Amino acid sequence: MLEVIILAAGKGTRMVSNLPKVLHEIAGKPMLQHVLDTCLDTGADRLHVVYGFGGDLLREKIQNDEINWILQSEQKGTGHAVDIALSHVSDDSTVLVLYGDVPLISGDSLAKLLQTCGEKSVGLMTAVLQDGGSYGRIQRDSKHCFQSIIEHKDATPEQCEINEINTGFLAAPAARLKSWVSKLGCDNAQGEYYLTDIFAMAVADGVAVETCQPDKNTEILGINDRQDLSDVERIYQQQQANRYLQTGLTVSDPARFDVRGSLRFGKDCFIDINVIIEGDVILGDRVSIGPNTIVKNMSIGDDVEIKANCILEQSTIGELAIIGPFARIRPESEIASLVHIGNFVEIKKSQVGSGSKVNHLSYVGDSEIGMDVNVGAGVITCNYDGANKFKTIIGDNAFIGSDSQLVAPVEIGKGATIGAGSTITANAPADELTLTRPAQQTRKGWQRPVKQKAQKES
Repeated sequence: MLEVIILAAGKGTRMVSNLPKVLHEIAGKPMLQHVLDTCLDTGADRLHVVYGFGGDLLREKIQNDEINWILQSEQKGTGHAVDIALSHVSDDSTVLVLYGDVPLISGDSLAKLLQTCGEKSVGLMTAVLQDGGSYGRIQRDSKHCFQSIIEHKDATPEQCEINEINTGFLAAPAARLKSWVSKLGCDNAQGEYYLTDIFAMAVADGVAVETCQPDKNTEILGINDRQDLSDVERIYQQQQANRYLQTGLTVSDPARFDVRGSLRFGKDCFIDINVIIEGDVILGDRVSIGPNTIVKNMSIGDDVEIKANCILEQSTIGELAIIGPFARIRPESEIASLVHIGNFVEIKKSQVGSGSKVNHLSYVGDSEIGMDVNVGAGVITCNYDGANKFKTIIGDNAFIGSDSQLVAPVEIGKGATIGAGSTITANAPADELTLTRPAQQTRKGWQRPVKQKAQKES
């Protein structure tokens, strides 16, 4: 049985936030959730999360009934945190220790770590860095065999020159780990129970400490402040962009492309700069997305062109449609094939039929628009009376003149024409011209007012 202990009790003072550190997001997802998702790749049987404060908020944001939440009311070091968790762990398990603020660790690297752990060995993940910084240093003997870990704050200047560091990730048989952790002391510079001291105990007991290294050193980066958060975000986004590029997506500039969810795409798709993908997004073949666009929980058909500066949310767009520039598609909208939604047009909770056009400065809400309808510039469906919302229905081949208001509930018949500047409050019949425009007047002899010239002082 594999049981995972995730240490997530740090308050994250340097984040300067009321939010528990592990709930700060990478790519739109709490960093703790990244670690939990990676645990699925390891085949973990049980998940234990050690937290320090904000338990209610953690449970609200991380909704997983499989997690065993364990409170560490006093932060006395990593050894203390693991000791608390081990009381919930079966003796015959293998224990994997991870960290809630190290979100980039991969399943492949953890698989290598688990392979180093056996009945007579414990696994430790190390890394070689040009500058070991504040990481603990790995001490080895003349045969390059592991001896111990020296925490940075307890290390001598000579020991600080060692460039092999402890990442903190370990795998061990539960029974042995429980025995070693129970013997930990706090006689060190920090007065804390260091989990790393168990490795010297393992060596003393004749248990081999087998080491491995992550596939990439970026996987071990911990997050302590906002700068770290930003750095890891960019690393994560670059890794995603690289994967998409390798599987056929054209990204204009990977450094200016963010995916905060999942993206599936067909062949020959193109994404321009400063595009943000959120939630679950599906692109068909040959989809083009222009710059400065947000696409959230969308399904977009083949050969769709999304022009610059659009916001698209929780809707569907059919093949060969053209959207934008500066268009907004709000949730629960269905845009059919060959539709044109133009600049400064907002569509909300509406269906727009195949071949229809809403090209300029219009608002369409709670509406059903048929096929081959033309909606002129400045048209508004007045769907809300301040308390309730009502539907507008426009039949196939209708023509809605510019600057008209359709006051719902109202139905425009098939083939109907609405004259420009009309306010329609009753159903308009099919194949007829309906307008509410008053007769044009010309007042002869009318004079435009003029300003009086100021008199100069004598």
